[in-house]
Order: sequence, then structure tokens, then C-alpha cells
Amino acid sequence: MADDINLKEEKDNKEDISAEDLNNPAENVDENKENQNMSDQIVQETGETNETDSTVAQPEVKTDETKTLESESEKTKRSIKQEGKRGWYVIHTYSGYEDQVAESLKQRIESMGMKGFIFSVIVPIEKQIEIKNGKRSVVEKKIFPGYVLVEMNVTDESWYVVRNTPNVTGFVGFGVRPTPMSEEEIARIQKRMSVQEPKHKIEFKIDDLVRIVDGPLKGFEGKVTDIDEGKGKIKVSVNMFGRETPANIDFLQAKKV
Repeated sequence: MADDINLKEEKDNKEDISAEDLNNPAENVDENKENQNMSDQIVQETGETNETDSTVAQPEVKTDETKTLESESEKTKRSIKQEGKRGWYVIHTYSGYEDQVAESLKQRIESMGMKGFIFSVIVPIEKQIEIKNGKRSVVEKKIFPGYVLVEMNVTDESWYVVRNTPNVTGFVGFGVRPTPMSEEEIARIQKRMSVQEPKHKIEFKIDDLVRIVDGPLKGFEGKVTDIDEGKGKIKVSVNMFGRETPANIDFLQAKKV
């Protein structure tokens, strides 16, 4: 009888333990659900999660638009502001368009209100002696074909006005910054432009062999026997019909052989 009672108590204890083991997982599940609900509520309120430790950072993918914006940004960083320095500057033009460029630029200065920044525009010319058909004449020729001189205060705005004038190909200088001419250069050019009567510059010497390139004796060759710098004349000994014949010609009518 006592043995039956002990067996019954042992059986009851086992049933209690089993019931407790079965009840604990349910309680744990409820507790986990409650914790998860609390976490979700915190995320909703704060916008923060605890997933940062397990998340691997992905590399940033650059789109074409992003690359374009970065390229423009780099260009902006590399752009150099003009120094606002006043002086004479040289602009390059298409050959034969110097006068047209100067006139167009003057009109742009007027219409765009840049008189306070761009002061003078000139195409440097000088008078030269020219021989045609045996006749001497004084003509005006450009000192620097393909170039125009501009006196200006270089700012971003004035640079833009000059640079975007039709048939202008650019400033003379380094990069986007024009290089001003020296005062000595300007003085030398202005002196050449102010000469009313061009002087003779004879490069021949006595006994130089020359070819006559203009006039009745065109095509003959001879030696220089005399030079008259005041009149711009030279005397050439030409062999005609087996005889040495002196000929007085303008120095522009002969070229060295």
C-alpha cells in the first residue's frame, strides 16, 4: 500500500515537471513577442534600428547625372578669375578680319555698356613704300596681320565681351588669362604708327649680286655699284648685249640673289 502511494506521488511530480516544461516555452514566446513589439514601437518613434552592425555598406553607384555635376564642379574649381588689371592686350583674329573685328568690338562696347572697362581698340598700321609698275607709292599696311590691340581693364565681364566678338579666336597669353603688353612694346608700335613719311631701309651692300624684279629691266641680274640711302636708290651694273650697263633703280625693285 505504501509502495502504491509512493509511485503515485512520483508520477504526479513527473507530470508537474512535464507541465512546467511545456508551459515555459509558451511564456518565452509571449515574452519574445512582447519584446519585438516594443522594438517595433521604438523604431517607429525614433527611426533608429539595431541592424547597422549586420548591414554591409554598399559602394556608391555614380550615375551619368552625378558624373556631369562633378565634372561641372571641377571646371568651376579650375576656372581662374580675371585680375582686373588695366593694360594693352592682344587678341588674335582670323586673317583678313582685323578691321571687321575692331568695328564689331566697338559696337559691342557701346551696346553692352562696357566703356568703363574697354577703352580703345586699334588695328596697328604703318606707312610703307611700295613699287608697282616702276612707280613708287606710299601705302598703309598692317604691322601685325591677324592681330588687334585692345586697351582694357580685364574683368570676367570685359573678357567675355571681347572673347565672344565674331571672328576673335582668343587672347594672347597663358590659359584664360591674357598677358598685357609692356610699355616699351606699346611705345614702339605707336611710334611706327605715327610716322608720316616712311624712311628708306636699304639692306644692300656694294658688290651684292641682285636680281631686278620690277620695271623695264625686270629679270636682269647685276652687281650693286652705288647706294643712295637719301633717295632710296641703288645703281646696278647689268650685262646687256655683252656690255656692262649701269642702271639706277629703286631699292625695292631689286632682291638679293
